[in-house]
Amino acid sequence: MNYFPASDSEQPPREFHARLTRKPRGLMTGLARKSAPKHRGRRFAALAAAVAVPAMAAPGEWQPLQDFTSQTEEVQAQLMPFEQAGQSFPGSAFYYLDNDVGSEPALAVNFDMPDVGGDIRWDNDEPATSTPLVGPAARAFFSAGSGIDKSRALQCMTMAIYYEARSEANVGQRAVAQVVLNRVAHPTYPNSVCGVVFQGSERRTGCQFSFTCDGSLAKKPSKIFWDRARRVASGALAGNVYAPVGYATHYHTLAVNPYWASSLQTVGVIGFHRFYRWKGAAGTARAFRAAYNGREPMAAPHARSAGNDNDVAPVADPVELARAYEDGRRKAETAAKTAVSAPPPTYSAEVKARGGDAIFKADKLPEASGIRPEFANSGKWINQPN
Repeated sequence: MNYFPASDSEQPPREFHARLTRKPRGLMTGLARKSAPKHRGRRFAALAAAVAVPAMAAPGEWQPLQDFTSQTEEVQAQLMPFEQAGQSFPGSAFYYLDNDVGSEPALAVNFDMPDVGGDIRWDNDEPATSTPLVGPAARAFFSAGSGIDKSRALQCMTMAIYYEARSEANVGQRAVAQVVLNRVAHPTYPNSVCGVVFQGSERRTGCQFSFTCDGSLAKKPSKIFWDRARRVASGALAGNVYAPVGYATHYHTLAVNPYWASSLQTVGVIGFHRFYRWKGAAGTARAFRAAYNGREPMAAPHARSAGNDNDVAPVADPVELARAYEDGRRKAETAAKTAVSAPPPTYSAEVKARGGDAIFKADKLPEASGIRPEFANSGKWINQPN
């Protein structure tokens, strides 16, 4: 209980005091209704003051209004590269904002997306064609094996595309993937995707794909380019054939000219690579008939020998591989032609007296059958149709 009298400023309003006083209904009821809006306005004003007073009680915590004019000018002066004139290209925002691009050298990027089908294509992509540059198109790849095998095949194919052609357009990456699958289908190479990609990786030099033995795998790949390569790899393993490279099994960048280039047949230039196929029987369509075994090894380089590279059997160059294939094919054809048929059987004198080989021929079997007479005409027409 409060024993101190309230001051004049603390006295309740008359209208509020009047509401607490019992009065007859009728007239006072109407007065109370008329004063209700007035009370509501005062209550809102009191509530607003209660919220504002605590904030005004601590003026030291207030922050002055900031002038954003100078900041706006600073932001405009530091535009991102893809916001500047002449620095923008399709996909440039993704390229400049990639976390790993800063750690890699500048690349001439032709950033595109997977094929959208039909006659639609991206501006920086070459028009699709169903006619190969040289020779027929390769057969479609049919995936097999367990889920682990398929996952390893996708990983190895993605690695080959990324490290061999990550900055190229879609057609350049598809061409590299087709070369890998062409090797899988040829008997001179391993019959698995990972086996082809990491062939010779146990050597410091002489590996079939340079990224498997030159230390490139130690560098973390860029996610944007890796996802691109993975989409192309998935399409190739799903059966998509890139016809322009035909049965090409070799390629090299335009900056080099290997010694074996003149010994192979040029298919054409796609992207930054020149593609080749074997001359003679090794490069024909019937040579690419090796079955995919569906068993994929680990998607990693082979363990290196404890000694030097001379202790590891070298990988044959393209010319030697073609010569070995043709020699083996000729030997197989010669063996088939000169094969001696099995000699006729010899019989004893008693068997010869009975007729010899004639008694073992089934040419005197009885013609009787177990069909009852009433079913002899089963299956024949009762009345011939007109």
